[in-house]
Amino acid sequence: MSRILPILSFILLIAIQSQAQVARETPAATPADRIINLYPNPATTYITFDLQKDYQKGLSLQVFSFLGKKMYETKNLPQKLTLDLAEYNRGLYMYHLTDATGKIIESGKFQVTK
Repeated sequence: MSRILPILSFILLIAIQSQAQVARETPAATPADRIINLYPNPATTYITFDLQKDYQKGLSLQVFSFLGKKMYETKNLPQKLTLDLAEYNRGLYMYHLTDATGKIIESGKFQVTK
């Protein structure tokens, strides 16, 4: 148990640091500027990712647990995707929306409550 706390602290520090670097590169996005909307948040059984009407084809979506485990990935994301959360534990999850070149164009988080 005493080894887990430093490891989790290190992972949290890296996550915060990488988010700070992303924030410096791109201006803060208001909800109207976001490419993807997700609901309900917090979620219990499913979560829906809804792309705006002027979305590009060829986008990919990756969902990670708070500890960095890849939980879901899809390429050529449809305009609306509903993700079943039956295999997800309670907690925070992060998503990355990437373009065809692999560049992260949007990132966010959602919560699963069961």
